[in-house]
Amino acid sequence: MAQIELLLPKMGESVAEATIIKWVKNEGDSVKADEPLIEIATDKVDSEVPSPEDGVLLKCLVKEGDVVQVGQPIAIIGLGVSVAASAPEPAVAPVASIPAPIQAHVEAAVMATPLAEEVLREGPSGRFYSPLVRNIASAEGVAMPELERISGSGQGGRVTKQDILDYLSSRKGSNGVPALTQPALATSAITAPVSAPAFAPPIAKPASKVNISVGPNDEIVEMDRMRKLIAEHMVMSKQTSAHVTSYVEADVTNIVLWRERVKKHFETKNKTKITFTPLFIEALVKAIKDYPGVNISLDGDRIIRRGDINIGMAAALPSGNLIVPVIKHADQYNLAGLAKKVNDLAERARANKLTPDEIQGGTYTLTNVGTFGNVMGTPIINQPQVAIMAVGAIRKKPAVIETPAGDAIAIRHMMFLSHSYDHRVVDGALGGSFVRKVADYLEAWDVNREV
Repeated sequence: MAQIELLLPKMGESVAEATIIKWVKNEGDSVKADEPLIEIATDKVDSEVPSPEDGVLLKCLVKEGDVVQVGQPIAIIGLGVSVAASAPEPAVAPVASIPAPIQAHVEAAVMATPLAEEVLREGPSGRFYSPLVRNIASAEGVAMPELERISGSGQGGRVTKQDILDYLSSRKGSNGVPALTQPALATSAITAPVSAPAFAPPIAKPASKVNISVGPNDEIVEMDRMRKLIAEHMVMSKQTSAHVTSYVEADVTNIVLWRERVKKHFETKNKTKITFTPLFIEALVKAIKDYPGVNISLDGDRIIRRGDINIGMAAALPSGNLIVPVIKHADQYNLAGLAKKVNDLAERARANKLTPDEIQGGTYTLTNVGTFGNVMGTPIINQPQVAIMAVGAIRKKPAVIETPAGDAIAIRHMMFLSHSYDHRVVDGALGGSFVRKVADYLEAWDVNREV
């Protein structure tokens, strides 16, 4: 009988792994082409993986809660077979790029060896470990303190399967193989040398866990998956970048008056509402073209100058969590196009209908703390970017303005801009000049601009 192996598909730029949330179908169930088989989560977006063809789900190769790499087999689907039909176990090729003998014996040890020592799902540092990594660690005698010292290349510093296999390869015995796996490899021929990683980044010392007393009237609420990811990402960013924040107050009276005058006509003509967000993004794009040094990423000691301007817009979800959909090639949209894109992404973000690719690839991020009535904030950089801007609430304030008859005090619509940047690569002159340029573009808004 014919059968196919369903692989975890590529789900967007830079998405390397996903967490299995729920199997929609059970083994033995009939499935149709494009019918959802499994629910997965990548970074901050939940998605479904459909069946590629009609058939029967013969075997689920991963469990709920597993962290699976893109391209890894997740299911076996039988084509043209009945529900009662049985299928032999498929031979699944290893996906790790290490010598085959070591790969085979490590995976055999994982399958056959009982857990020698319990390895927790979450270490003292708060770092999450997938079931596969925990099984490998237990089988190879890697205790929790040693596991915590392994540098992770996954999301938020998570240790992946390849990370722990590389670590085991570097922990060699006298024969050039990992000491704890020598008995299993005694009768096997080593066909390729095993080398340690060329560079091991310094490992941050895990923060000591504080014992917090819980009172009789207190309630303990477990973090959901998204909140854990946000927490990991924020702590990682603060540990990675040298954060500095510059502030500018902008007079946005012209923008407020213009929007109030044209918003009904704009919605009628373009079939979408005009909010302040696309106006801010337009000013950001112009300033980035003037100061491309903020549109970069840092890879070790290499500066990557981004050729595209992809603006992330932080959006609060009904759950209280945060997500950052990205407007790709924002410099190629006119104001109506930006408004449609902003509204579409915001609406689908709240409905949890974003695709993984729509939250990837940002080169600069905008967050609107004014939505919550805040006048300013100190935003945390969205890695691997090097800068982020927060816009505060627009408030009426008395301000000094210049007139042909001299200076005068008038009621103006004022707003603070907060620009956080990575001082490793963005100096104060660039960071301060950039936020001032954004304010200049906002203040120079043409109140008679046509829709």
